[in-house]
Amino acid sequence: MKHSIIIATLLVTGIINAQSNYEKGMQKAFSLWGTKATEASNLFERIANAESNNWLPFYYAAQINIINSFGEKDEKKLNAQLKKAQDLINEATTISKDNPEILVLQALLHTAWVAYDGATYGMTLSGKVIELYTKAARIDPENPRVVYCKAEWDMGGAKYFGQDTTPFCKDLERAIELFANFKPETPFHPNWGKERAAQVLASCKQ
Repeated sequence: MKHSIIIATLLVTGIINAQSNYEKGMQKAFSLWGTKATEASNLFERIANAESNNWLPFYYAAQINIINSFGEKDEKKLNAQLKKAQDLINEATTISKDNPEILVLQALLHTAWVAYDGATYGMTLSGKVIELYTKAARIDPENPRVVYCKAEWDMGGAKYFGQDTTPFCKDLERAIELFANFKPETPFHPNWGKERAAQVLASCKQ
């Protein structure tokens, strides 16, 4: 009996320590993100390797590479960043299939290519972006990032073709409402986009 209690205690202690290390690692990675994005991405990858059944560190490592790709003019560097991001998304998808958060991230990866060279990538990737947002909305229509990111994509397309963007303002308003009521599953689950959605909505009303 005594040995059983000791073994049980060791198991519980191990679980607590593992959770604590994960939480500390994630918190450190988030703190690095603002000033040392590459270090943050590398730390998220190390956490992902240790937490092979957790999609979140793969997600954030991919997200950093995608965000850093917007505005990148060096095609070689852009290609390396987005290829790495794609590999990380693939890992996250293996762990969590049909996840609307990951679908949004995949759409943003394609958007980075379109933003780099719309003439080259717009025709081949625009349809895929729309499919991803449609699928994500079907899975979780109340997800604020799904609604906001799709609205911003639609506005970008309208601007590109010289069309009125006003019809999409209502989608941004709905996204803001959804953000107000959104509660992430854990402190580490995606909870971004509210500030950007508000900025885009403000530009709508000018």
